[in-house]
Amino acid sequence: MLRRTLVALCALCVLLFCVPATGAQARSPGWAVVVVDQESRSVLVLQSAEELMAYRGPGRLPVVWGWSADRAAGLADLTPVRSWTNPDEAKSRVRQGRRYLLTTASGGLAAVVDTTTGATRWAADLGGAANPHSIELLPDGNVAVAASGGGWVRLYAASQGPRATAHAGYPLPGAHGVHWDGRTGLLWVLGDDVLTALRVGGTPAAPTLTAVRSTPLPDHGGHDLAPVLAEPGRFWVSTLTGLWRYDPAADRFTAVRLGDPAAVRDVKSVGDEPGTGRLLTVVPDHSGPCSWCTSVITLHRPDGTRMLRGTHLYKARWWGGW
Repeated sequence: MLRRTLVALCALCVLLFCVPATGAQARSPGWAVVVVDQESRSVLVLQSAEELMAYRGPGRLPVVWGWSADRAAGLADLTPVRSWTNPDEAKSRVRQGRRYLLTTASGGLAAVVDTTTGATRWAADLGGAANPHSIELLPDGNVAVAASGGGWVRLYAASQGPRATAHAGYPLPGAHGVHWDGRTGLLWVLGDDVLTALRVGGTPAAPTLTAVRSTPLPDHGGHDLAPVLAEPGRFWVSTLTGLWRYDPAADRFTAVRLGDPAAVRDVKSVGDEPGTGRLLTVVPDHSGPCSWCTSVITLHRPDGTRMLRGTHLYKARWWGGW
C-alpha cells in the first residue's frame, strides 16, 4: 500500500513539474492563475483562464512555472520537510521591476521568492503552532505575515537580510489575511471578527505597527482578504458563510451574490481579473483526506469550473501576465 502511494505521488510530481522552476517562462493570453497544491506541496502557475477551461485532463496540467520549498536551494536550515507542510498562500508582487512569489505554509514557513532566478529573498520558520496563513511584501522590502494559530500579524524587517527575524507585532485573533494598500499607505489585516488598518512607522530596520481603524465583520470567520482590482481601494473579504465587498470610504460591507448561493460559503480565496471582471474562487469539498481542500477552481461572471485531477487545492489567485 505504501509503495503504491509513493509511486502515485512520484507520477503526480512528474506531471506537475515538467517545466523548469526558473529562467524563461511561457506566455499565454490573459492573466495566468496561481494555485497552492497541498498534494504535491507546490505552488503552480497555470495558463490563462481560457486555456484552463479548455483543459480536460487527466494529462499534464498546463503549468508554466512551479516552486516548492522541498526542492529549493538554500532552505535546508528551515527544515522544509516539516515547515512546508500544507502550503496555504501564494501571491504575486512586483518590486523594482522584479516579480516575487509570496508564500506561506501551515507548517510554519513564510518565504519571498524571486520568480526569475528561483532564489529566496527572505524566509523564516515561524513554527507550526503559529499556522501562517498569508503574507505581504511592503515597498521597503519588509514582510508582513498573518498567523491564525499565533493570533498575530507581524511585520518582519526582511529588508535587513534573508533570515532577518526582528519584527513589530499586532495581536489579532484568527489572523488570516494581510494586504498592503499603496494608495493609503496602510497595512490591512483580517482576523476572525474584525478588519483592521495598521499604520507602519519606525524604520525599515525597526518597524512599528499602530492600529488606525477597525471594523467588525458582518459574519464570523474572516478568511481571505484581497483587493478589488476593478475598484481600487476596495477589498474582497470572505467569511464562513458569506462573500463581501468592503468600501473603506463608506466603512460598509456589501454582500456579493453569485449564481449558486453555496458558492459564497467558506471561500478560501477570491479575486477579480482585470479587464474581464471575472471572479476566481476556491471552495473546499469538505470530504476526503483533505476536507479543507478541493480539486476544482471556479470562475464566476461568466461561470465555469475546471477539475484539476490529482490536486488538493487550498487557494487560487490571478497571476499577472508574464
